[in-house]
Amino acid sequence: MTLELGYTTGEKPPFKYAAHTRVGFSDTDAQGIVYYGRYVPYFDLARVEYHRHLELSSMHLGGNEFVMRAMSVEYHAPAVFDDLIEVFVRLARIGRTSATYEFSAYRAEDDALMVTATQTLVLVDLEQRKACTIPDSFIDVVRAFEGGDLELAR
Repeated sequence: MTLELGYTTGEKPPFKYAAHTRVGFSDTDAQGIVYYGRYVPYFDLARVEYHRHLELSSMHLGGNEFVMRAMSVEYHAPAVFDDLIEVFVRLARIGRTSATYEFSAYRAEDDALMVTATQTLVLVDLEQRKACTIPDSFIDVVRAFEGGDLELAR
């Protein structure tokens, strides 16, 4: 049984997928708000669930793996312990060796925008430690889901 923690949505275009997470006590700092670095696992959860939903496994990547190249985060409002956070995710751009994801995290209770982010990952042949071309099979699956909202820059 595969348990998917995210879901498809049309609530906040161009996002078509989101996942929920809840702020745990260990996510907060001395001020009682989410420590800025704790948003990264929220983004990772949403990205992994996005891949799970699209059934994108390592077989679509030829045994290669994505590694983090760059990340940009902008904080808009604080979250506190026990807030339910809805993290929207999309694959916005696919280049020859890189994929750029966009995220928007909202507090579910009042739909307040908490954080926006982008992550650029590079597909790497781990044995050779070199970037490699993202396979067409991966691109085809993402393009079928994202449609015209996906930028292809190959």
